[in-house]
Amino acid sequence: MMVPPATRGPPTLLRTTFRRSLALGRIFIIVGLLYVAVLALALSFTAASSFASSYPIFLPIFAVLGSMGGLMVFSSDRTKGVYEYLLAYGISPRQLFINGLLACLLVETVVLSFVLGLGLGIFVVSGHTISLTLIAALSVYSIPMSYVSAAFATTVGMLWTSLSSPRTGMNSPIGLIPFVGIAPSALTLGLVAFLAIDGFTDIYLIIGGVVGAVAVVVLLLLKFLNRLLTPEKLLSPL
Repeated sequence: MMVPPATRGPPTLLRTTFRRSLALGRIFIIVGLLYVAVLALALSFTAASSFASSYPIFLPIFAVLGSMGGLMVFSSDRTKGVYEYLLAYGISPRQLFINGLLACLLVETVVLSFVLGLGLGIFVVSGHTISLTLIAALSVYSIPMSYVSAAFATTVGMLWTSLSSPRTGMNSPIGLIPFVGIAPSALTLGLVAFLAIDGFTDIYLIIGGVVGAVAVVVLLLLKFLNRLLTPEKLLSPL
C-alpha cells in the first residue's frame, strides 16, 4: 500500500517581502537615518546627561519611519491584483497580513541597528562615554516603543489600505501612516510633560503603560483580523 505524499503548505513569502520592503522603503530608511544623525549631532554638543535623557525619547519617532517599506509592498500588491493570485493558491488573508507585519518588524530591526549604531557612534566620537543610564533608557523605552509603534502603524495601515478605495490624489493612506506610528511616542512625551507639572516623576510607569496599551491594541486588531479582513478586501479595487 503506497502512502500518499504529504501535502505541502503554501510557500513562505517573508524573505521576498522583506527584500522588497527594504527596496521600496529605502527613502523612509534614509530619511530616518538623516533625522537621527542631525539629532545625535545636535545633542552631542551638550552634556552627556542631556544626550542620555533626550536621545532615547526622540529615537522611536524617527526609527519608526524606516518600517514603512512593508506597508508600501502590501498596498502595491493589493492595487496590482497580486493577492488575487495568492488567495487562489490557498494563502489566507491572515497569512498575507502576518507576512506584511513580520516584514515591517524585520525592516524595523535593520533600521534600529543602523540608527543606534549611528547615534551612539556620533556620541562616542564626540568624546562622550556611554553610560548605564543611556543603555537602560534605550533598552526600556526606545527599542520596545520603536517595535510597538511600527507594529501599530503597520497594522492600522494594512487594515486601512484593505478597507479603502483609491481616490483622486490619494492612492493609499501610506502618507498619513507615519503619523500614526509617531503618535505613541508623542503621547508618551505629552504625558510625561503633563504629569511632571504635578510632580509625578515615575517615568518608567508611564513608559510601560503606553507601550503596554499600544501592544494590547495591536493584539486586539490581530484577534479580530478574520472579521475585519475578508478575502474580498484584498482584491484589487481598480
